[in-house]
Amino acid sequence: MTEPPAHGSVVLREFTEADVRLALELGEDPYVPLIGSLPAHPTRQEAEEWVRRQRSRRAEGRGFPFVIVADGTAVGTIGLWLRKLSEGIGILGYSISPQRRRRGYATDALKAITEFAWTVPGIERIELYIEPWNRGSRRAAEKAGYRCEGLLPAHHEIGGVLKDMLRYVSP
Repeated sequence: MTEPPAHGSVVLREFTEADVRLALELGEDPYVPLIGSLPAHPTRQEAEEWVRRQRSRRAEGRGFPFVIVADGTAVGTIGLWLRKLSEGIGILGYSISPQRRRRGYATDALKAITEFAWTVPGIERIELYIEPWNRGSRRAAEKAGYRCEGLLPAHHEIGGVLKDMLRYVSP
């Protein structure tokens, strides 16, 4: 990757040690720790370990995690995950720091990572999954050109409970 993925107000970059602050912010959100590997209310050490894990994902072949940066500030994370690459599918996941939501960062980040995803060999389809109640995330996906394919009952385990998810597919 020569140029970092970018669109509108955001640039996507790889994780650095400086992203511990972002991990600490995201860990205070009641939802973000339920959907990923970041512990709720992480200690500094847990946040540092989470950042290190993100930095290793690409080398492990698991995916491409990025930090979303707007005006020089880390505002969230987004990743292209490859667990279904053998089926030609890339899966996106993202989160914006609670203090920085409702500014269009998720939409711009989705547009940036979608363009990047189409350059990854083997990807023929891009999917993302959103809980039906999450209107902000649904709006961001739709503004980025994603369309809802439908409801998948009891599709994802979140916080130890199987949850219905809406599957959105790439433009």
